[in-house]
This record gives sequence, C-alpha cells and structure tokens, in this order.
Amino acid sequence: MKLIIPMAGMGKRMRPHTLTVPKPLIPIAGKPIVQRLVEDIAQVTSEPITDVAFVVGHFGEEVERNLVAIAEGLGAKGHIFYQDEPLGTAHAILCAAPLLEGKVIVAFADTLFKADFKLNEGLDGTIWVQHIEDPRAFGVVKVNEQGVITDFVEKPQEPVSNLAIIGIYYLKDGLNLRRELQYLIDHNLREKGEYQLTNALENMKAKGLQFIPGQISEWLDCGNKDSTVYTNQRILELKQHSETLVHPGAKLENAVVIAPSFIGEGAVIRNSVVGPHASIGAHSLVERAVVQNTIVQTHSRIRNCSISNSMIGNHAEVNQKALDLSMGDYTTLQS
Repeated sequence: MKLIIPMAGMGKRMRPHTLTVPKPLIPIAGKPIVQRLVEDIAQVTSEPITDVAFVVGHFGEEVERNLVAIAEGLGAKGHIFYQDEPLGTAHAILCAAPLLEGKVIVAFADTLFKADFKLNEGLDGTIWVQHIEDPRAFGVVKVNEQGVITDFVEKPQEPVSNLAIIGIYYLKDGLNLRRELQYLIDHNLREKGEYQLTNALENMKAKGLQFIPGQISEWLDCGNKDSTVYTNQRILELKQHSETLVHPGAKLENAVVIAPSFIGEGAVIRNSVVGPHASIGAHSLVERAVVQNTIVQTHSRIRNCSISNSMIGNHAEVNQKALDLSMGDYTTLQS
C-alpha cells in the first residue's frame, strides 16, 4: 500500500502559525497533524504501508527530514515531491506520479478522523465521507440504493447530498488514477481555474469503475485556530488511554495537571494548573498560570496569566491577564 499526502498549500487561514511551520507540522496532542494522519490511516489498512509520498512546497531540508522520519516510523520509505504552483488537487497528486501504481491512498493533510472500519482493499475505490448538515462548502457524493457512488458534486448550492468528501481516497489501481490525472493536464481541463481530482474520479466512474463511500464516525478539521484547538481537545480525549501524554522527562513542581492533557519532554509546570485539554510542547515553561483548552508549542514561556482556547507558537513569551490568543513563533506579550 502506498500513501500520497499533498500538503503544499500555504495554510493562510492558520497564520501566524504557518509563517514559519507548514500547517501539517503543527502539533496536535504532541504530534504533528500529518503524523497523526499517517498513523490513523495505517490503523484501517490490512496491508502495511510501504511508501509515503509528501507533496510539498519548498519548505526546507529540516521539514523534509521530519517528514521522511514520520514515514520511517511506520516502517515505510519516505519520498518528497514538489508542487511549485497551486494548480489544484489533481495536479498536486500527479506530482507524485512515480508512486501512482498498485494500491494507493491519497490523503490531504488538513484533516483528522475517527473511523470504526477496516478498508476493503478489493474494491475499485473508496471515498471517505461524513454526514454534515450544510454541505455547500464541500465536495459531496451521491449514492444509489446499492450504496455505490453515482455522482461527484463540487460544493453544491442545492441540497443534493449530505455526504461530504473529507479528503481521503483509496484506489485499488493507482495507475488508472494517474492516467486520468494526466488526461486533465494534457487537455487543460480545469474547473474554476484548477485541475480537480473529482473530475478524474468522474471519468474513472464513467469507464466502469465503482466507488463506495467509507463512512467515518468523526471528522476533525484543522483549518483555523478555533477548529485546531477543538481537534486537539478531541484527540487528547481519544488517545488518553492509548498514549503516554505526560512525558516522564517533564518537571511538575507544585503543579496540577488535569487530564486529558499533553506535557512534552523537558517542559516545566511550576505553581500552575494545566488542563483539561492543554498541550504543552517540549521545553516550554508554565509558571504561576492556568492553561486550559490550549496548544503551546516548544520552548515557550507562559507566566502570571490565565489562558484558554488559545494557540501559542514556538519560542513565544506570554506574561499577561486572562486571554484568548492566536500567537505565532518568537512573539512576546507582557503587561
């Protein structure tokens, strides 16, 4: 099984946090979003993932090394491909063309999920979906009485279906997808100025391939600050019994940690209350403070304040009253 993760976007809705770090590397409960995505996909496949392709912008060598290490953590080989222009989902996937053969999963790296099924790898394809009340901002699928997908509809303004595509796709033969993606590029078939994956899937369906929806039980978005803080909360709740969330190398001095919360290696919690639903990154300090429902990244200093529903970047300093913050790297805020 091969896994392709397009992640070349700029993550503008997550600024200032994406000015220095690509959005998929923002930590959720102590692990980068993309690492949690890769690990969760591995849990629903019956075959091991042998290769992971990351389609990126030019994020730098350190980011690329971190991504390859995520793949190696699964026992897979990591590959880096580049998308130099934002030309759409179909173009992004085709950037990893050498891996588009055999069984392939494509997963866009801005969403996490909870699934209670094992992938049926004998089918032509599975499109992972979630029921939502208002699908107008998403691509959706329509299905027939047999549960087979009949139509792909991009951002419908009329209520044709409430099965939203969450951005994860399984194809039994990636070569079929590669051919259809290349066809779109070769014939300059764009929709709203971009090459769309749904158009390639529609062409495959028209040639007789059958796709079914894979219904997940929970869809967790990481599109903006508030949704990412909520996703951190849910992942902490889901992982509190399967992961060690308080690192043994953390220092708790006259501190109360309310579960579920993550405390990273070398973090110091002093004369403070942390949690519930707080993630404190490695080597950060929380002193004389209350921090709840908040993500604090690495090497930051939080003092003399009460913080909730916030995201704090790396190497940041906060010394202030009660706050709701979205604060990037290397930033200082004090009274």
